[in-house]
Amino acid sequence: MYDNLLANVPTDLYIGGKWRKSSDNQRFDVIDPATEKTVASVASASVEDARAAVDAASIAMEGWAAKKPRERAEVLRKAFELIIRDTERFAKLMTIENGKALPDSRAEVAYAAEFFRWYAEEAVRNIGEVSRAPSSGARIFVQHKPAGVAVLVTPWNFPAAMATRKIGPALAAGCSVVLKPASETPLTMLALMPVMEEAGVPPGVINVVPSRRSGPVVDAMLKDPRVRVVSFTGSTEVGRKLLHAAADNVVKPAMELGGNAPFIVFDDADVDAAIDGAMIAKMRNMGEACTAANRFYVHEKVHDEFAKKLTARMQALKTGNGLDDGVMLGPLVNADTREKVKALVEDAVRKGASVLTGGKAPEGPGYFYPATVLDKVPDSATLLREEIFGPVAALQSFSSEDEVIRRANDTEYGLVAYVYTRDLGRGMRVSERLDFGMIGLNRGLVSDPAAPFGGMKQSGIGREGAHEGLMEFLETQYVSMTW
Repeated sequence: MYDNLLANVPTDLYIGGKWRKSSDNQRFDVIDPATEKTVASVASASVEDARAAVDAASIAMEGWAAKKPRERAEVLRKAFELIIRDTERFAKLMTIENGKALPDSRAEVAYAAEFFRWYAEEAVRNIGEVSRAPSSGARIFVQHKPAGVAVLVTPWNFPAAMATRKIGPALAAGCSVVLKPASETPLTMLALMPVMEEAGVPPGVINVVPSRRSGPVVDAMLKDPRVRVVSFTGSTEVGRKLLHAAADNVVKPAMELGGNAPFIVFDDADVDAAIDGAMIAKMRNMGEACTAANRFYVHEKVHDEFAKKLTARMQALKTGNGLDDGVMLGPLVNADTREKVKALVEDAVRKGASVLTGGKAPEGPGYFYPATVLDKVPDSATLLREEIFGPVAALQSFSSEDEVIRRANDTEYGLVAYVYTRDLGRGMRVSERLDFGMIGLNRGLVSDPAAPFGGMKQSGIGREGAHEGLMEFLETQYVSMTW
């Protein structure tokens, strides 16, 4: 089915612009979640390989940082064009290793490429300032310098975008990088490296070290004094461990962690628009997203209408191998993820939730779970406290604005919230009271390369995208002078 596509995908480590085996020749398998079959064997980096990657990045950084901003920008712009040229190839590759349906994968390719176009424009906007100190009269000259070698650790749910969202600003800032992709989905980033070479990225500026030994490999890099930034997207649990590791050498952290997004529908909302938004916020990437709507709070006056229409839309989704025509819901990424979703649904039903559709995993190969709507979910249900990371919508009703804000904020997470109302004043008032880094106001999609992506509380530190994303890879230097 996909032998021709995979034939030209590299499967070794990419260090210093060269492909190489791991130092101890260890490898691991990549599994197609739709068939449970092995599709590739990939080199598994060792601690020695990680150190070699930092060596290569350190050597390459001086030349890359010295390039004119416009030169770095042109490389990123070229990379954008080449990725768009290869959209179908990258989309199918992501579907094979991640499971998402082809329309979802195509959308991710466009989103991933846009980070290179955006940061091609931001690379030339590293603006400093000059001012005069009021008391001393000295001149204050401020500039922003590349922070240093950056370690990038990315998750499996968006194999392309979560990496380009980090690579783009790092390269724009003048940093070199070592990327450790998720072991479930390493192929997309390995396939991207020849494209980056074609775009003009010098050897060693980007290094890719997939590994099943993630903890020791990343830890070794964070202990290297040449590493000055660690950018991680993944669970809050792993993020805490990386923060501890980064503390030893005071490595600058950028953490995009877990979420527990509320989706609030007020009584004056356009219910049909809210349903459209819910399908995006909940079902993008089969619900395997930190931005996925996790808790649906629907005003009691429109609850029944919303539940009926959402159930109909979820039932209409065609499930199957993401490469097949018309499929909108592919498999979850692995057996553990499916088992977690299954356990969360069973817990909610056992505690009193009613199943409006779905709720039972099918037989046969593939890590499939059906689109599921649960109603009257009790507060004691575990899925209201944890990320579901699957195609399950949990509905509750509410009666007042104060009540729903209190319930929405009752979580350790603070990444994104969604609000639907026709009253713009109410929408802005509620947005200001919600403790979340991002708000989708009458929108089911908040991710945008031009916007600062990130959360509050235990959902992360720092921002990705926008100008703020560039600043994560820069250090501010101030020079005091008199003339």
